[in-house]
Amino acid sequence: MSSALRICPLCEATCGLALTLDGTRITGARGDREDVFSQGFICPKGAAFPEIDADPDRLRTPMVRKDGRLQEVTWGEAFDTIAARIRPLVEDCGPDSVGIVLGNPNVHTIAGALYPPLLIGALGTRNLFTASTLDQMPKHVSSGLLFGDPLAVPVPDLDRTDHLLILGANPLDSNGSLCTAPDFPGKLKALRRRGGTLTVVDPRRTRTARLADRHVAVRPGTDALLLAALVHTLFDEELVDLGPLAAHVHGVEEVRRAVHEFSPEAVAPVCDLDAETVRAIARELAAAPTAAVYGRMGSSTVAYGTLGNWLVDVLNVLTGNLDRPGGALFPLSATAPAPRPAGPGRGFVLGRRHSRVSHHPEVKGELPLVALAEEIETPGEGRIRALITIAANPVLSAPDGDRLDAALGSLDLMVAVDPYLNETTRHADVLLPPPPPSQSAHFDFAFNGFAVRDQVRYTPAVVALEAGRMDECEIHARLILAVSNGDSPGASRPGTPGETGAPPSVVDDLAIDLTLAKAVTQQHSPAYGADPKEFAARLTGGTGAERRLDLMLRLGPYGLTLDELKAHPHGIDLGPLKPRLPELLKTRSGRIELFPGPLAADLPRLRAALDATPDPGVLQLVGRRHLRSNNSWLHNTPALAGGSNRCTLQVHPRDAERLRLVDGAPARVKGEGGELEVPVEVTDDVRPGVVSLPHGWGHDRPGTRLAVASARPGVNVNQLLDGSRIDPLSGTAVLNGFPVEVAPLQD
Repeated sequence: MSSALRICPLCEATCGLALTLDGTRITGARGDREDVFSQGFICPKGAAFPEIDADPDRLRTPMVRKDGRLQEVTWGEAFDTIAARIRPLVEDCGPDSVGIVLGNPNVHTIAGALYPPLLIGALGTRNLFTASTLDQMPKHVSSGLLFGDPLAVPVPDLDRTDHLLILGANPLDSNGSLCTAPDFPGKLKALRRRGGTLTVVDPRRTRTARLADRHVAVRPGTDALLLAALVHTLFDEELVDLGPLAAHVHGVEEVRRAVHEFSPEAVAPVCDLDAETVRAIARELAAAPTAAVYGRMGSSTVAYGTLGNWLVDVLNVLTGNLDRPGGALFPLSATAPAPRPAGPGRGFVLGRRHSRVSHHPEVKGELPLVALAEEIETPGEGRIRALITIAANPVLSAPDGDRLDAALGSLDLMVAVDPYLNETTRHADVLLPPPPPSQSAHFDFAFNGFAVRDQVRYTPAVVALEAGRMDECEIHARLILAVSNGDSPGASRPGTPGETGAPPSVVDDLAIDLTLAKAVTQQHSPAYGADPKEFAARLTGGTGAERRLDLMLRLGPYGLTLDELKAHPHGIDLGPLKPRLPELLKTRSGRIELFPGPLAADLPRLRAALDATPDPGVLQLVGRRHLRSNNSWLHNTPALAGGSNRCTLQVHPRDAERLRLVDGAPARVKGEGGELEVPVEVTDDVRPGVVSLPHGWGHDRPGTRLAVASARPGVNVNQLLDGSRIDPLSGTAVLNGFPVEVAPLQD
């Protein structure tokens, strides 16, 4: 028996694991008590790491469709097939004939972080779709417009705050989202022990809500109205106090005028709250020594998602809690570019182009995932005829999966990088399976940028790569080579991606060269004035991905190296979050733009909601998180498929009685996109007028290889949607707070 360390890749908490091994088999997982960040915390997902790693349904060999059937082939044949079929398509129909879909698991791997940008560049396609428009894009839009950088996301300083207001998030089950915090439950309990206050706004009485001092069971989809009323109250009762932020904020008076109509009395009927409760929340927020407002899925995947995320930031600014200890601060990752001097930046622009069919605006280089099916189906110039999916299962995760399912079957070519034959990848013509996580190194490029404490950790592969498998980074590099042509960047150099038979290392070499060529010209960069070749020669690492990581560390704000990380297997603690303004700001004014034009233009839509008269007889559907699940990933793991992780329709007892629904009996749920049959779970954990169904289920399609998941398939909640409901600024699908009809399957 032996042991090894591994950062858990199964959710955003990024906990350190201590694994036990019998040869190359992982036999156990517990929390790493010496991990500088997680300090021994572990959840059921981390404990199930051995079972997930050894899942017999994981594909081991690449597959190519021949005579209508996927067959195992060599790696060489798989990449040759891609090259032979995709290059002529791009030459004949243009680069936009290829679409790319990136799923949520991409941000949990080194390969998923480093290589997709190079793939997009090699293809030259503008048809990029990601899971962000099913989840977090409203936050990126808010951050981009206010701070000039869509990745500048403030996170609550959980360890030091005195007051935390949470909207639409259930971190006791999700472990946090856009707020990387191992042991989120412990941090909330510590907040309560030190005399702090926790307020949770959620139409469900979640595990997090049960822990709160105050649970506000708001009507689904009205978070933005509540937040606007809180901002109104701060102005109305003269509670605004920007403190040191005042010199860095533009647009306060414009916000005051904009929220004039959103009084607590005006929003209370729509939110189904008492106006005095709204005022009390605002007063407590302003009176707390330090405070932070945090909103996530439930306030993002709704009709006013971007406005809601903007108002979260506005509250943190107006109470003087943005960028100060105990408030909401901006993490500084070890691989982030070295901070530049304060001053005006390039700003952030929405809608630089639009989708071909429905003219949805581009956001952060992406198009809404709800537009993918129509971009495949609709004939004409620019139609998507080939698709590359990487760790994505949009048939389950996007609205109207049946339509997308049919559209995928009409493609000329589909390539998937995925370990499973699932509801989406069953359509692939070429399937490239990465190895299990134990056979890959790990570094959290994305989540360190959202962490509640600055730290950095790296874990190498736990066991050697099994014979016949290919390293995930090499899969990505060879895919880039396969889709590239002679017009690729650097194609005139020997051994570039456009050259037949080039080794995958040239992809990493090209990335390093491009990065250094820019870095040596930037005065704030640690590489300023250096010779690029000499700087590159100092990089260490046994793989191209490791050398690129070493480069990013050396160019980062702490001047670290990969060797230093390897010398600290439990990580390096970089300390609590620190104020970063004004250097962080990249707006054209160099200040926080508190009332940017696109948000001002969208605000009348929210004002119109004040006049809406909610029908008490119409049920609103919301999703829910399970501690033992993460979207559609983990339903094939026996240890995580039982217990409370069930696909049921939660209904309040009053609604159940009114509709003659029986606990445990099936009900028919009907939405704009379709209908489902699902067992009823009668519970007062949901407020009256609300039903709840979890996301990521529906494993009942033929042609998959998911034995455990298909035995308990559940239903796909997103099939109730037709994709027409969308937040117009961010392109994010409305997955929460939409109307449904519910009736017993048998009266």
